[in-house]
Amino acid sequence: METIDTQTWIILAAVVAVIMVALGAWFYIRKKQSQKQSHRLQERFGPEYGRTVNELGSRTKGELELKAREKRVERLEILPLAPPETARFSEAWRALQGRFVDNPKGVVVQAEQLVRELMEKRGYPMGDFERRAGDISVDHPDVVANYRSAQAIAVREQRGSADTEELRKAVVHYRALFDELLEVREPRQEIIAEKRVAAR
Repeated sequence: METIDTQTWIILAAVVAVIMVALGAWFYIRKKQSQKQSHRLQERFGPEYGRTVNELGSRTKGELELKAREKRVERLEILPLAPPETARFSEAWRALQGRFVDNPKGVVVQAEQLVRELMEKRGYPMGDFERRAGDISVDHPDVVANYRSAQAIAVREQRGSADTEELRKAVVHYRALFDELLEVREPRQEIIAEKRVAAR
């Protein structure tokens, strides 16, 4: 009788040990997957990751929001611009910048309108600002902070509390997003290299 009881205890202990090892392995795998997912989101969203986590108060909530943004933007049909449209937008921006000295307040409003028009033309929905910024952050995480900064200055301007230097910064911030959305890269390094070769 004692042998059966001992064997039963040994079997139970072995079962408990196997369950504990399985649970430990499961938690370890989940933790690794979570770390991998966090790292992927941090890499994709850059500073926007930290801003979202801080704003929502926890890593879990922040990451859920960022994943929701990814899914939402995956369903959008973001289109490249045709060359004539790219040229039209580029010319509109150059004209806008030329008016800054005479009308800085008006140019900030026009810059925001031109950015919104470009976003709409590319296929981004025109919801409220936070939704637009969230959508932009998925594909353009490096410039979404510029968009937020420009918008904050534009709001201060509506209250009459932004000076000319701030308005200039707003236009610069809008320009960073505009260039990114336009997807036209100026070959600055090539120009610099050509100038160096010509100087020799």
